[in-house]
Parts: sequence; C-alpha cells; structure tokens
Amino acid sequence: MVVIRAQAFMVPKPISLLGSSNSLLYYQLPCKITMKFQKNRELLQYLSGRVQTSNLAAFSNVAIAQALNDFPVEEHDRDSSINMSRSKGLDFLNFMEQQGIHANHQTYVWLLEGCLKSGSLVDAKKLHGRILKSGFDGEHVISSQLLDVYASHGTFEDAVQLFDDFPHRSVSDWNLLISYFAVKKLTNQVLGMFSRMLEENLHPDETTFAYILRTCVGDKVAFLYVEQIHAKIIHLGFGSSPLVCNPLIDLYAKSGFVDSAKLVFGRLSLRDSISWVAMVSGLSQNGCEEEAILLYHDMHNSRIIPTPYIFSSVISACAKIELFELGEQLHALIYKWAFASEKFVCNALVTLYSRSENFISAEQIFRKMQCRDEVTYNSLISGLAQYGLNERALQLFEKMQLDYLKPDCVTLASVVSACASMGDLHKGKQLHSYAIKAGISSDIIIEGSLLDLYVKCSDVETAHEFFLTTRKENIVLWNVMLVAYGQIGDLSESFWIFSKMQIAGLKPNQYTYPSILRTCTSVGHLDLGKQIHTQVIKTGFQPNVYVCSVLIDMYAKHGKLDTAHKIFRRLNEEDVVSWTAMIAGYAQHDLFVEALKLFEEMQEQGIRSDNIGFSSAISACAGIQAINQGQQIHAQSIVSGYTLDLSIANSLVCLYARCGRIKDAYLAFDKIDSKDNISWNGLISGFAQSGHCEEALTMVSQMNQAGVEPNMFTFTSAVSAAANIASIKQGKQIHARIIKMGYDAEIEASNVLITLYAKCGSLDDAKKEFLEMPEKNEVSWNAMITGYSQHGCGREAIELFEEMKRLGVMPNHVTFVGVLSACSHVGLVDTGLGYFRAMSEEHGLVPKPEHYVCVVDILGRAGLLHRATVFIEAMPVEPDSMVWRTLLSACTVHKNMEIGEFAACRLLELEPEDSASYVLLSNMYATAGKWDRRDQTRQTMKDRGVKKEPGRSWIEVKNSTHAFFVGDRLHPLADKIYEFLEELNKRAAAFGYVQDRSSLLNDMEQGKEDPAVYTHSEKLAIAFGLLSLSNPIPIRVIKNLRVCNDCHNWIKFVSRISDRAIVVRDAYRFHHFQGGICSCKDYW
Repeated sequence: MVVIRAQAFMVPKPISLLGSSNSLLYYQLPCKITMKFQKNRELLQYLSGRVQTSNLAAFSNVAIAQALNDFPVEEHDRDSSINMSRSKGLDFLNFMEQQGIHANHQTYVWLLEGCLKSGSLVDAKKLHGRILKSGFDGEHVISSQLLDVYASHGTFEDAVQLFDDFPHRSVSDWNLLISYFAVKKLTNQVLGMFSRMLEENLHPDETTFAYILRTCVGDKVAFLYVEQIHAKIIHLGFGSSPLVCNPLIDLYAKSGFVDSAKLVFGRLSLRDSISWVAMVSGLSQNGCEEEAILLYHDMHNSRIIPTPYIFSSVISACAKIELFELGEQLHALIYKWAFASEKFVCNALVTLYSRSENFISAEQIFRKMQCRDEVTYNSLISGLAQYGLNERALQLFEKMQLDYLKPDCVTLASVVSACASMGDLHKGKQLHSYAIKAGISSDIIIEGSLLDLYVKCSDVETAHEFFLTTRKENIVLWNVMLVAYGQIGDLSESFWIFSKMQIAGLKPNQYTYPSILRTCTSVGHLDLGKQIHTQVIKTGFQPNVYVCSVLIDMYAKHGKLDTAHKIFRRLNEEDVVSWTAMIAGYAQHDLFVEALKLFEEMQEQGIRSDNIGFSSAISACAGIQAINQGQQIHAQSIVSGYTLDLSIANSLVCLYARCGRIKDAYLAFDKIDSKDNISWNGLISGFAQSGHCEEALTMVSQMNQAGVEPNMFTFTSAVSAAANIASIKQGKQIHARIIKMGYDAEIEASNVLITLYAKCGSLDDAKKEFLEMPEKNEVSWNAMITGYSQHGCGREAIELFEEMKRLGVMPNHVTFVGVLSACSHVGLVDTGLGYFRAMSEEHGLVPKPEHYVCVVDILGRAGLLHRATVFIEAMPVEPDSMVWRTLLSACTVHKNMEIGEFAACRLLELEPEDSASYVLLSNMYATAGKWDRRDQTRQTMKDRGVKKEPGRSWIEVKNSTHAFFVGDRLHPLADKIYEFLEELNKRAAAFGYVQDRSSLLNDMEQGKEDPAVYTHSEKLAIAFGLLSLSNPIPIRVIKNLRVCNDCHNWIKFVSRISDRAIVVRDAYRFHHFQGGICSCKDYW
C-alpha cells in the first residue's frame, strides 16, 4: 500500500472520506499529509478522482514538482516491493498510469528536467522508452530535452543518434550538442558538427561561433582553419558582435597572433568588460606588457567598469616588466572597487610583491585571502625560493599540504630549487620521493629541477643515474649534465655528453655551447675550445651574445687577447658581460692600460658596468698604482648600488695594498663582513708587491689565527714576501706548511720556492728543489737560471739554458733576461751578444727594453763604453731610464766622465726627480776627484727637493728582522755593535785591510772627528749578525743599494778572520763571501 508521508508536520486528525467512485481506493491508502500538500487543491482533487483525465494538462509542471518535492514516496506492499532506488518522477508516472491517466508532453518535459537534476541516466532511458511507446518522440520540445539529458550525461553516441533522428534540427539543437562537445573539449567532434552544419546549408548564429572559437584555443587547430572561421563570421555579419569577437580575440591572443587580436578588438561595435579583459590579458601574455597597461589606461578613461580579471591581467603585466610602483597604485584602485578579496586579483598581487622582493606585503595579502588555491601558493613559494628565502618557501610548502591543496609541478620545482640553493640534499631526495608517489616525477619541469638539485649539491653520480632515467629529448637536461661535469673539471665526460646529445638528434643551443666552453676554459684545453668555436660558427650561433661572451672569456683567459678582441668587436648588441669579460682579460694579463681604456669606452657608450667590470677596472688601477682613478671607479660602483659587493671590496683592498696605503688597505679590509680567501690574499699579495713584506707575513699569521685555510695563491704571495726580505727561516716555515697541505706537488709552489731560496742566498736549496720537481715548465727553468745569474754563477746559468733547449722547452723573454744577466756578471761579452741576436733570429722573440739594458750592462761592465753608446744609438726603440742609468753606473766604475755626463744628461731629462741619478753622477765626480762638480750636483739635487734614498740593510735574527741605516745608533745593542765593529776593524787591519774613504770624501771631510757617521749599514748588520748568530749559521744581509768598494773589501777580510760565510744581496746581485774571497770575483 502506498503511503504519502510528510517530512516534518503531521495532520492532527484524519481527513474525511470522499464520495467518489474512487473513494475506496483512496480510503485504502492511509495518508499523512503536510500543510503544504493541502495547498495543492487541484492535485488533491485529481488524486481523489474529482478531476477527469482529460483535465490533467491543467496541472502545471511547477505544481507537480512542488507536490512531489514535498512528498517522498515509499511503497510498502505485502505482496511485492518496488526498488527503492527508483526516482520520484517514475513513481508518480506509474501511479498516474495505474489511475488510467495518460501523461502529456508537458509531463515528459518535466520528468526529463528531473533526470537532468538527479543525474539518473537509467531513468532517462526508461523515460525515453515510455516516450517512444506513447508516441511523443516526434515532439521537438521533448526530443530536445532528451538530447540535453543524453549530452549532459556524456553518452554522446546516444545523443548523436537521437540528434540524427530529428525530423527538423534547429540552430539551437546544433548549438546544444556543440556546447556539450565544447565543454568536454572534444575538438574534433565540435569541428565535425560545425562542418555538417555548413554542409546542410544551415547558418550558424553568434552562439555557435562562440562555442567553436572557444574550442579552437590551443594547438589542436591549424591557424588556417581559424582564419576560415573568421572569414565565415565576417560573411555572416558577426564581425562586430561582442559575443563572437570576444572569444576570437582570446583565441588569436593565446595563439600568439596579437596583431590579429588587435584588429578584431578595433572593429568591435560595443566593447564590454570581457572584450577589454581578453585584449589586455592577451597583450600581457604575449610580451606586450606596456601596451597592455596603456590599453587599461584607455579603458579607465572610457569609464568602463573594471572587473577583477582586468586588474589581474594588468597587475601581471606590471610584475613582468618590473613596474612595481604602478602595480602598487593599481592595488589602491583594487581596494576602491572592492576587489581586494578576489582570488585572481590576490594571486596577481602576491606575484607582484614577490617579484619586487616585498615579501611583507606579499605575505600580508596571502594571510588575508579567504580562499587560496595552488596558484596562490605557487606565486609566493616561487618568489621566496627565487630570492633565497628558502626556509620560508619550504614552510609554506608544508602549510599548503595542511590546507589540503595538492602541490603541482610548479610547486615542487620551486621547493626543489630552494633545497638546491640551500645544499639540502636530504630534503631534496624526500621531495623526489614525493614526486614519484604523486606521479609527476617525469614532468619536464620536475626533471630539470631535480637534476639541478643533484648537480648543485655536487652529487654528480646520482645526477648521472637520474639523467639516464629521464626523457632524453629535453635538451635542458643535457645542458645541466654539461654543467655538472664542468663543475668537477671532467672534460672527457663533458665532451661525451656533448657528443651523445648530438648523436641522439638534439641540436646544441645557446646554453649548450657556453657550458662545454667554460669547461674547456677551466681545465685549460684551448684546442678543444677552438674546435667547438668552429661548430658554433657552422651552427649559426656566432652572433649570439651569450655564446660570444663565453668565447671572449675563454680566449682572454688563455692569453689570446687578439682573438677575444676580434670576437668582441664583431658583436652587434651591447652586452655588459662581453665588455666585462674583455676588460677582465686585459687586467688578468697585466694589460692594465688597455683594460682601463676599454672600461672608459664602455661608460662613454652608456653601458652600465656590473660588479665584475668594476672589480676588474679597480684591479687594473692597482696594477699601475693609479690610486686616484681607482677611488673614482670605486665611487661609481657605490652609486651603481654595489656598496656591499665582495669582489669590488676585495679589489679595493688590493688597490690600497699595492699602492702602499697600509692604513687604507686595513680599513677597506675591516669593512668586509664576510672575508674570503681572496680578501686575505689581496692584502697579503698587495703588501708583498708594494715592498711591505713584513706586513704581508704578519697577515699570513693572522689568517691562520682566524681559521681561514690558505690556498696556493696565499702560499705563493707569502713565499714571495719572505724572499723579498731574504727571510729564509720564515720561508722554510711556509715551505713546511705547503708540504703539510699537499701543495708541494704543484709546479707553481716549486717555482716560487726556487725563487725564495735563490733570493735568500741558499742556491743549494734552490737547486735541490729544482732537481726534485717531477715536472717542470718554462717558469721553473727561468727561476733557476735567474737564480744562478743573481749569484754570479754565469756558466751554470748558461749550461742550464742549453739543457733547457735540448729538452725542447721553449725560452721566453724572461729566460733571456736571466741568460744575458749571467753573461754580464761573468764578463762573457761575445756569448751574451750571441744570445741577444739569437732571440730574434732563432726564437722569434722581439727584444724588450730590459734586454737592451742587459746588453748595455754587458758592454759597460767590460769597459766597452763607446761600443755601448753606439749600441744605444742604434736601438730600434727609444732608450728608457734604465738604459742610461746602466751606462752611467759603468762610467762611474770606469771613471769615464765624458760618456758619464752624456748619459746623466739623458737620464735627468727622463727622470728629473729620481735620486739615484744624482747619486750616481755625484759618485762619478767624487771618484774622479771633481769635488766642485760633486758639490754642485748635490746642491742641484737639494734645490729641486730630491731626497737621496738612504742606504739600508736588513738581517734576520731569531725570527726578527733588524734594519740598519748609515751611522745608525737607534738599535738597542748599538753600543755593543760599534764596540764589536771597532774590534773587527782592528783585526781586519792586522790582516792588511785599509779603509777606503778617499773615493767619496775630500780631505776636509776625511778629517772629521767621528768616523762612525759614515759607517755603512751593511757593516752594522754584519757586526750584529756575528754577535747574535752562532757558527756555522751563515750571515745573510740584504742591502737596498749597490755595495761600495770599501764595504766589499771589508766584508772579504771579515769573512776570513771570523771564518764565517757571509751572503750579501745588494741591488744588483748576490755576493757570497767565504775565506776572504767573494763569488763575484770583484766584478760587480
């Protein structure tokens, strides 16, 4: 029995029986009726039999719907039961049929609407059967409704079959089916229906074209087909209809045809907000951000009411071209129009503020959003990761999952990138596992970010394993692997990747070539770099700025500056990286003037330098000690926003240190918050090169105390500093550290140690280091040859030079300076001149000024002064001051006033402020007994304000360096030193020593009471050494000037009476005194 039950309210008393013929039936159905049902009197009358079947059409669908919505029907029958899942509509239809009442077309229309709402396809098919049985299948309204039901349920085969059976198909029927195909993105079906429509000579309306155009968005439809549709639109007169033109604008814009979109937009008869949004967003998405912003301005001036979508597009455009201030102004308008809570707008604002690094505002908007989606999180996470706020990016990623939002490929790529920047390999691997579980590990973006993670975390092995599992058609992955092997300097693997990539059919792009070229640069394989350069030209990447900048860097770092400059000058674009690479190349190869000229040219062309350009220019200033220009460039770097840049700060430290500005160097050094090896090395090397070697060695000690690990450059600078002050003890300590840290196998270390021992007078140690080298380069041979030469071992130097040539090591300019000096020190005139000629004739080396100086010295020392003068006059280059100074010195030794005065005249023209020139001329006059001219020279020197460099000598005793001047009494042990010196003089006199004071002093000066005033510094240093150092430690003294005849003779006697080895390094060479004999054989 059927029970009609109320959901909430019950009738307090039973309803009276009705006296119709159907009263018995109704009586047998006990009912519980709500107050709502009592309002439907007509339906109650129908149910009680008071209304005839023919009047059923009088019932409206609304009335029936209201009644059945108020009364869910359940059947309880003792004999049978009806399936509980059946719908109310079918129950009602069955009840009607039981009453002998036939449903009309309105009833079926309502019941089909019910199927649309309930989503029951089974009921719809049953109704379809009833409709066919009842003969209503020819009713167009019912057929259209049934088509709507089938299409909405996705049973397109049934829908199309039903559609084909239509006796007459209207445009709305076509549009209905096309709309459902469009919603499901079934492009082929949509276009097929459209083609059928045209074949049947039925004209599409605006709605048809709107659906067709929305379906064509993407890469599935050829642009030619779109143009044909557009032509049809114009033909049918819809070319200015917003309903058609709005999706057409969107289609053109998303397909990249912005000009076509502009034409359609311009022909619109009426532009609504959708038109403006489509055009503005299209411009923004196609790189026409400025046009998008200007178009919004036109819209604003036209007083069109904006929508949230228009603001989203314009804000995105501002973010892309970094018009952050304009974006903030638009933010104010967003508040005015009450769009601040719109999700699309908030997402665009989060992106804007993230890109402007204003994360306070970005997170503030993020927190206030009531509804966040994946785009919201992605915008903020990617911004945080991009600007190094990696921890916060990872926190936000965790919060995203707590908000039950599923991270997509963009999210994971951003957080993986954050892990890569942090070097957090463990967390990165966890994210890799997450990507695998989520089924997105094979996404092209994820693959790239994961590979980048392993490379940046130096896990090249895992990177390679992961690379083998990826899709090889993505060239980005190949490029990342090239970077990976480049980082570890594995050129063979890099080249293998480079070759395999091309075998796989992938063509190198503008990022591939720089990756492999950088590896060639770092490992010094220029030949392979040249081969790849050839391929660059063949594949048409020669004009590419990015590729060319790396080529310039490669050639510049390998000293091929001419080739680098040719590539640089062929560039058509103004690329700051190429300029700075060229400037850095000049600076690194000591072409400081060229570097600064190019820097000035770059500024004149209006190209703003980057930090590399500024640091290279300042380094160039350090190289030529142009302190003022360096300070000006530093000021420019500050104006350009590089106040805290480490590379510029390091260059500034080096500038001040190399210019001898100790206080300024320390001040610049102390201002660096995060000092690295380069900071310390700049200070150490700068002090060593400017002659402040004690300061350099002090900084080495402080560097060790600060816990900063020294590198090869630190050691070479420290050894050079020790060598310059002949501190062999400190040099040996540094040598021990070099061995401890494993740098002793480095060629550069051995080279600098050879120079150290040679400069400290320990030629045996230098020779030992040289012979123990497993591999030697030209610098090694040059260091040993120069060492022999400085110590007067000319024949050994020449023998080593001949051996060098036999072994196939090519000599360079430095080699010949050492060889020619060796010939000069031992008086090998013809041999020296022969080597000079061989430079150009056999080795293709053009002599430099220093080589001409050596030849003049060879001839001058041998007393061939006229021949030296002729040689100077025949020089192909203008003689410099060193040439004339060398000739003047020889004239002083050989007492040739005529040529000496000629040389002095030329010398004073070139360097009127140099004290050494006046001293040499004065000494020449004194040697010749021309006291008036000597006094006149000294007076001229005084009148011009030129001060003579005082003679100074150094000696190292017990880890301390002691300095002495002429007649020095400032030393704490001065009294003991002079007392011991007097004793030495007496003992030397007993062996025949006679002090020679007449060479430089006239009779009146020799009669002065205190001869100690004229005691030279080397005598004081040697006396102090003999007092302080026990036998057999040799006495090692450095002097800044040439040792005089008297001192040279005195030291020979002292070495004999003290039975001690005495080594003196003066401005010209080493003198080894032993048993009354000097290694120079009195020829210096």
